[in-house]
Amino acid sequence: MKNTNKYRDLFCLRLKEARFKKGLSQKELGKLAGIDEFVASTRINRYEQGIHEASLDTAGRLAEALDIPLAYLYAEDDKLAEMILNYRKK
Repeated sequence: MKNTNKYRDLFCLRLKEARFKKGLSQKELGKLAGIDEFVASTRINRYEQGIHEASLDTAGRLAEALDIPLAYLYAEDDKLAEMILNYRKK
């Protein structure tokens, strides 16, 4: 992973993982995050592929829709990401 794209790449990976764990389609997640249903699937797909970068506001709405802390989407390593999720559960 290139250093310049490090956080974008992490975001893409963690967004997709969190969506799968919730059992949501790209369209369902997009709609829950307030994205117009006609473009929801495409937008989420582009965020997961790294084609487009979600604004911080959009990332926050996605995290809320997934019921995860925003920090999880940008956690630098897997252990830290798990710690963030586990802390949230307490």
